[in-house]
Amino acid sequence: MLEKLTGKIQDALRTISGKATITEKNIEDAVEAIKMALLEADVNLRVVRRFVNATIEEAKGERVLRSVDPGQQFVKIVHDKLVAFLGDTKQDLVLKGPDTQSIILMLGLQGSGKTTSSAKLALRLKKEGRKVLLVACDLVRPAAMEQLSVLGSQIGVPVYKEEGAKDPVKVYKAALDTARKNLYDTLIVDTTGRLQIDQEMMAELVRLRDAAKPDELLLVADAMTGQSAVDIAKAFDEQIGLSGVILTKFDSDTRGGAALSLKTVTGKPLKFVGVGEKPEDFEPFYPDRIASRILGMGDIVSLVEKAQQVVNQEEAAALQKKMLSEDFTLQDWLDQIRSVKKMGSLQSMLEMLPGMAGQISEEDLNKADLKTQEAIICSMTKKERQNYLIIGPSRRARIARGSGTSVAEVARLIKKFEKMRTMMKKVAKLGKNPQAAQAMMSRMGGMGGR
Repeated sequence: MLEKLTGKIQDALRTISGKATITEKNIEDAVEAIKMALLEADVNLRVVRRFVNATIEEAKGERVLRSVDPGQQFVKIVHDKLVAFLGDTKQDLVLKGPDTQSIILMLGLQGSGKTTSSAKLALRLKKEGRKVLLVACDLVRPAAMEQLSVLGSQIGVPVYKEEGAKDPVKVYKAALDTARKNLYDTLIVDTTGRLQIDQEMMAELVRLRDAAKPDELLLVADAMTGQSAVDIAKAFDEQIGLSGVILTKFDSDTRGGAALSLKTVTGKPLKFVGVGEKPEDFEPFYPDRIASRILGMGDIVSLVEKAQQVVNQEEAAALQKKMLSEDFTLQDWLDQIRSVKKMGSLQSMLEMLPGMAGQISEEDLNKADLKTQEAIICSMTKKERQNYLIIGPSRRARIARGSGTSVAEVARLIKKFEKMRTMMKKVAKLGKNPQAAQAMMSRMGGMGGR
C-alpha cells in the first residue's frame, strides 16, 4: 500500500530528520525530493505545487529553524500537510435514523468495483446495526444482477432485483416500497456503469438521483488508475454531484496519486477504501493514519482495531492467563494462527508498525509457512495438541504424512513452539514492556518464520 511513495518520502526525510541544526538549503533539498516523489506517484501537478509552497513557507519560519529539534519539527510539518491534502479528518456517512429509509447511490464505471463495494458497504452497515436492502439497478452490464445476488447471499443481505427490467427508476421505486413494508432502513443502490463516461449513462443517473433524492452519492473508483480516477470523480461531481468517494484496490496502490489528489481537486472526501477481495476488506479512510504510514510512523490504532475484530477482551485475558501458567497449547497456537490470518496479510500488518513500512518485501515473508504450521497442527490428535510432550517419533511420522510435510518440519514446529512458549511466559510477566516484546519477536523470528 503506497509502497513507492512511502519509500521515496522516507529517503527524503532521512536527510533532515534527527539533525540538531538545519538550514534553508536543507529544507529546499528535502522538499524538492518530496516533490519528485509526489510527481512520480502521479499526484496532480496543482496539488504538488500547493503542497510544496505550503511546506516551504512554514518550514522556513523561525519556529522550525530555531527549535530544539528542527528535524522533527520539519517532519511534523510534512505530516500535517499530508493530512490536510488527504482530507483532514475521517468523513462518516450522513444517514437518517432507523425510523425511515436512507438512500445510498453507488456510482462508477465498469470495472471499478462498484458492485463489490456495494456489498462490502452493506456488510459494514449491517454490522453497525442497520437493516440493509441491496437494490440491483445496473440493468446494462451482463450478470450485474446475478453478481449482486451472489454477494448478497454471502453476507446475508437481501437483494431486490427485477429480471428483464428496463427502467432503473421503476426498479428503485418498487424496491423503496419493499423497504418500507419490511422496515429496511438503508437502501444501497447499485447503478448502471459504462466502460467510459457517456451522456446516456449520465442522463440515466440524473433521473435516478432526482427520483431517489439520496442521502449519499458515492463514486467508486480504482486507486490503481491514479489521475484517471481523479478526472472521473471530477466529471461525475460536475454532472451529478458527489458526497464522497470510495477507492478500490487501495491495498495494491503503490503510488497513491489518486488518494492524495482527490480531496484538493474535487473537494469531495475519500470515505472508504477497499483493501482486499473479501467482503470484510473495507475500511473507513483516516487521513491522519495514512499520512503516518506514508512517513513510516506506522498505524498502531488500525492494527489494534483489526485485532479487536477477531479477538475479544475475554479471549485475550484467557490467553494471557494460559501464557503465565504455562498452559499455552498447540491448540491455542492454532487459534492464534487463524486469528492472524483473519486480520489480513502479514505484510499489511507489518506496515502498520512504526519504522517497518518498506523494510520487508512480499518476497521476504514466507506466506506458505502459516499454512504449513496450520496443516501440521490440524493433523495432530486432540491429546497431542493439548500435550505436545507425547509426540514421539512414530507420532511425528504420522503427523508428517497427514499434513503432507516431512518429519523434520514437524520436529521444527514443535521446537519452535517450545521456544515461543518460554518467551511468551517471560513477556506476559513483564506486561506491556515494549522492549521485551521486541526482543521476543527478534529471537523467535516472528510467527510467520520458520
